[in-house]
Amino acid sequence: MRVVVLTGAGMSAESGISTFRDNGGLWEQFNVEDVATPEGWARNPKLVTEFYNTRRRQLLNVKPCLGHELVAKLEEKHEVAVVTQNVDDLHERAGSTHVIHLHGELMKVTSSFAPNDPRYVRTLDPQHLEVAMGDCAEDGSQLRPFIVWFGEAVPEIDRAIEECTKAEMLIVIGTSLNVYPAAGLTHCVPPGTSIYLIDPKPVQWNSDEQVHHIMKGASEGMKELFQILNS
Repeated sequence: MRVVVLTGAGMSAESGISTFRDNGGLWEQFNVEDVATPEGWARNPKLVTEFYNTRRRQLLNVKPCLGHELVAKLEEKHEVAVVTQNVDDLHERAGSTHVIHLHGELMKVTSSFAPNDPRYVRTLDPQHLEVAMGDCAEDGSQLRPFIVWFGEAVPEIDRAIEECTKAEMLIVIGTSLNVYPAAGLTHCVPPGTSIYLIDPKPVQWNSDEQVHHIMKGASEGMKELFQILNS
């Protein structure tokens, strides 16, 4: 069976990664315009660089949660594509082999001039996470985070749409479905697709398709879903 798993901040929150929008989230601590927009980068690249250096250091101190591991376990019986709004690498570390990062990847850096040119995208070594001012891509520009900032296009959305159009099951975990274009992916699955929503909070579902809402966190919700699938 072809399964698409769409994950948001609630997935990685169980691993201890700060969410952005919830109470106490990063956007209460930092001004989004300063650290997550092209304009903020143009004004103060040093501040932005230090912000993402800190995020990377934090990432090394967390591990995939059971939810990440159970998503990876789906590959034992199914053809699985993970479409994530998260920029961490916890899905990959848990064992998922086909992960589409809609909003970029924290462990990668790229050119300031051509951020989506694959020739300039570089994966950082865990022992060398710090990017300094003056560290340049091959085109001579300052290295910037390989992150899709507010106001920028989402290069991977077409790949995500293609996966959704082939889905036989859609599993949505830990996302409010308020952020577009990711939220629009729920409209792309074929009619009759089995849809499971895992989130402890009520979520305004934005599709006409019937959805089975498991009102639990990512790990406990995935445990329940495995019971359903194996029954």
